[in-house]
Amino acid sequence: MIHEKQREKKKDAASKSKVQEYIEAIIIAILIAVVIRTFVVQAYKIPSRSMVPTLLVGDHLLVNKFIYGVKIPVIRRPLIPVTDPKRGDIIVFIYPKDRTKDYIKRVIGVAGDKIEIKNKNIFINDRPYKDSFGIYSDHMIYPAIIQPRDNFGPVTVGVGSLFVMGDNRDESADSRFWGFVDLKDVEGKALIIYWSWNSDEHDSLLKKIRWERLGKILH
Repeated sequence: MIHEKQREKKKDAASKSKVQEYIEAIIIAILIAVVIRTFVVQAYKIPSRSMVPTLLVGDHLLVNKFIYGVKIPVIRRPLIPVTDPKRGDIIVFIYPKDRTKDYIKRVIGVAGDKIEIKNKNIFINDRPYKDSFGIYSDHMIYPAIIQPRDNFGPVTVGVGSLFVMGDNRDESADSRFWGFVDLKDVEGKALIIYWSWNSDEHDSLLKKIRWERLGKILH
């Protein structure tokens, strides 16, 4: 009887040890996932047409959060500075008008740049900008007195700020309408499309998946 009780105690201790190991493994996995999401990479979904054709509604992205430096959560001060966003980068950032939302746009101007738009043509530092990513779907050109979409500026990008625009120039609410992005509010750089889902496709589930977009590196 004594030996049986000792065996049972050993079994109970071994079971408790295994449960403890599982719990510890789960906690460590959660902590690693939180650290990765906070400082290294995070997934985002595209909800609007503002970056068409580069990004489509239903694209799912991985965003590199480390490339612009590790920021202290909440106060968002750089803990480990790496580099700043460059002209042409696709960035995710906190929307200045509603800090509960994230926006994604392309960097057009960095600190010190003079930005001006004349009849849909972008000028940076008084020189035409080679707008290789932008598309224009509306032939109407509005004067600046009506709205800033097609005629804007000139403005100079301040220190610690960025001027951003959506690639779908005529359907994007961006720096032309609500101003600059603060560098400290930049979340990261769009890296790759890992999934793309066309919800407007009704024929079949397989056709809803945009296979050709999976794994696309973003530029």
